[in-house]
Amino acid sequence: MLTEYLAAALESAHFELIDDPEPYYGHIAALHGVWATGSTLEECRRNLASALEDWVLFSIARGQELPAVSGVRLELPQRVPA
Repeated sequence: MLTEYLAAALESAHFELIDDPEPYYGHIAALHGVWATGSTLEECRRNLASALEDWVLFSIARGQELPAVSGVRLELPQRVPA
């Protein structure tokens, strides 16, 4: 399910050229704060995938619910109090 979520998020990514030393910019609109830049489109995609992974793991660690992306939802198990 995690792989499906990551794939759906990356498939929904939007890329554009910006006026910057790293002119390729990409973001995932459904996931606030997930963006990256790169010198090439492929580098930007790799950087975006890394940012996405970090964002998902950080959100899970904080116990935050993840939004659905393109109809794919990542359901986390309920935490059991210690």
